[in-house]
Amino acid sequence: METILAHAHTLMYTILALMPSRYQRDNLEAMLGLFLAADGKPLPHYSKSKSESALSRFLNTYKWPTRKLIRHLRQQAIEQVNSHCPLGRKAFLQVIIDLTTLEKCGQFKAFKNLITVYNGKRGLHIVVLYLVVGQWRIPWNFRVWRGKGTASPSQIALRMVRHLPKDLTKRFRVKILADTAFGTKDFINNLRKLKYHAVIGIGCNRKLVNGYPVKLLHRRGQQVRLVGLDFPVTLS
Repeated sequence: METILAHAHTLMYTILALMPSRYQRDNLEAMLGLFLAADGKPLPHYSKSKSESALSRFLNTYKWPTRKLIRHLRQQAIEQVNSHCPLGRKAFLQVIIDLTTLEKCGQFKAFKNLITVYNGKRGLHIVVLYLVVGQWRIPWNFRVWRGKGTASPSQIALRMVRHLPKDLTKRFRVKILADTAFGTKDFINNLRKLKYHAVIGIGCNRKLVNGYPVKLLHRRGQQVRLVGLDFPVTLS
């Protein structure tokens, strides 16, 4: 626990040092203080060192050095994940892929190209990729699905998987965990080409090569062949 706290403090001070001005640094420090206090009061109006309006302007107006922050946080995450890697047989790195919808009502001119309808829900549809190893669960990447005529959620997810850092994919055995939204034949075939393990949800109406739907199967551990795949998969 002490090691985690020490790491958190080091990371916090490094992020503060990336702020381009003292004013932004003070505002970010106030925001981080609200979150790290962990007393259930993280909103700006609970701050005792900065006004609510000052923190609002900081979040809405000032340009953060976003790329520097992302690069630094990712490097820190890789170091922490690698520190968990045990000697001997390679450990598994779980890569969780999720499609999250932030529902929106009304008109949002600034987001008109981002708000779409998917499965009857209107809002921002975000493909999120998490890394999990040991005690670490890290949000690593995300992309917004931009609607019909653009890359599908499964295509977006595949791009993010292909861009996983080699520092991790060489050190760990990669296991992809994804729900039915990503169970397309192209996604599964490409994961096999990458030689990654995968546990993926598929629709109950998916067809076997013998013409029967998956929903008629009941025995766990059974190997079956799905239409569109040239290799058997195991039913869970």
